[in-house]
Amino acid sequence: MPALPGLRRYLVLLGLLGVLSAVLVLVQAEGLATLLTGGGVSLLLVAAVLGRVALTWRHGVLCGRFVASVRGGLRRRLLGSSSDRAGVVATQVTRGVDATDSYLSGYLPSLVVSVVVPIAVVVRLFTTDVVSALVVTATLPLIPVFAILVGKHTAARTSRQWSLLLKLGGHFLDVVRGLETLKVFGRASAQASTVRSMASAHADATLKTLRVAFLSSLVLELVATMSVALVAVPVGFRLLAGGLDARTALLILVLAPEAYLPLRAAGAKFHAAAEGLTALREALAVPVVVSRSAAFTRRRGAPSVVFERVSVSYSGVVALSDVDLTVSAGSRVALVGPSGSGKSTLLAVLLGFVSPSSGRILVDGADLRSLSSSDWLADVAWVPQRPTLFRGSLASNIALGSSADVPSAARAAALDAVAAGLPAGFDTPVGELGEVLSAGQRQRVGLARALARTSAGLVLLDEPTARLDSRTEATVLSATRRLLQGRTAVLVAHRPGMAGLADRVIELRDGRVCAEVAA
Repeated sequence: MPALPGLRRYLVLLGLLGVLSAVLVLVQAEGLATLLTGGGVSLLLVAAVLGRVALTWRHGVLCGRFVASVRGGLRRRLLGSSSDRAGVVATQVTRGVDATDSYLSGYLPSLVVSVVVPIAVVVRLFTTDVVSALVVTATLPLIPVFAILVGKHTAARTSRQWSLLLKLGGHFLDVVRGLETLKVFGRASAQASTVRSMASAHADATLKTLRVAFLSSLVLELVATMSVALVAVPVGFRLLAGGLDARTALLILVLAPEAYLPLRAAGAKFHAAAEGLTALREALAVPVVVSRSAAFTRRRGAPSVVFERVSVSYSGVVALSDVDLTVSAGSRVALVGPSGSGKSTLLAVLLGFVSPSSGRILVDGADLRSLSSSDWLADVAWVPQRPTLFRGSLASNIALGSSADVPSAARAAALDAVAAGLPAGFDTPVGELGEVLSAGQRQRVGLARALARTSAGLVLLDEPTARLDSRTEATVLSATRRLLQGRTAVLVAHRPGMAGLADRVIELRDGRVCAEVAA
């Protein structure tokens, strides 16, 4: 909770609103008691009713603003994390962040009110009738006790429900992304059965959680009703016997339910907010990616890059182990080796997407971690194995918001003929999955992006010709050769043509540099 921005101020303001609400409850009860005993409508009663309406409005505004700021912060935190579980992150960013609303704007305010208002009511009852005050004081703790007992059971079930939802969301996204591969190998129906069983398990967990929540509401209502009855029945008999005057009796009967109401509301809202609390804990458990601030301004242009005993591991699995590598300014180095040898991880470390477990990377003699991430990436042109496309036109997918010469970049990447064959040319809409483009054409979009970044000093290419035919590969290699002139380049190469563009060839195996030969 301390990680939430503005939380202390939010709780302080809720406390002040709770105190005002308690005062207005007491004033309203006095006014109602006077009205019902023939005293007429007082200005205090009208002011109390209008005040409670204004407090409700102000409470909604305060909660809405705080929840909006927390949602934005949580989404930035999740999207800026280094998690490779895209499906889980997608579920957290959408369903998880939205679920926190019921906790932050529902349960927390009710919890504050349930502390302030009952205390104020009990104090006022002690000044009015000690017997009734003692009954309320004795029965009041029953509501939070039962709420805690049922709440512990609910929290465990909600946690299991949320974990099943994360698992379902992550697996479903992975299945959708790999649907073509699953269809090719005849595993689509098996994965459909898996998703169906996971969805069924989540539905069962949700129903069990709702069953407990409904039971909890029934218990809290029953306890509160019986507690009010324990106050109301003796008051009625004492009124008939002449032991109480009518105004005092009505004041007690109006105040008694107000003592239990905030606790009942907090208990009921806890179960509605249990999923949000679990989602909030999951989001706050994500490590914060601290943005790097530049210790100095490095010169733009082709940098020299030095790896000093760099190691990287994923969940205990070693991807890179004590890598020592020097890439001189303006030189071109090709990385070769079998799949899983650490080539793409080495590029990810250079991009700042992955932090080394040990060792460091020097860029022009400065530690990469001391450079501004945005300034560093602005000087890098990168072509990944699978370029990500965004909803928009083909031109906007190449330019990515810059004022690049899109036709020239597309021509150099052998993409101009593809654009000419599309209905609207470069203005043709391209979906997130690139429905109108083949795998090779999507790869050329990524290469065109790199070619459009004419000011980049470092070029990182991760198998850019992997999905191209030989004729297109020759065109792309020619364009890539022009791209690399005067720049530092690190190439991941599986084909001889790409390795031929390099000055040196480095072989990686099991995350280690095992050989180096001249190109």
